[in-house]
Amino acid sequence: MTLYPINLISKIEELRKEMTDVALKKGITSKESLHISQELDELLNDYEHYKQKQNKETE
Repeated sequence: MTLYPINLISKIEELRKEMTDVALKKGITSKESLHISQELDELLNDYEHYKQKQNKETE
């Protein structure tokens, strides 16, 4: 998934809130919580790659 940094941060925050809500209602080990967690991990990895790329470009 390729998103611009602002959209990526917004989506990360949205998923964090959703994961918290689902975990509180259904439990942290529910299938839905785990699915959201995996999706969130992917977005966080994308963001980290973006930051590393930006750092390399500014060196």
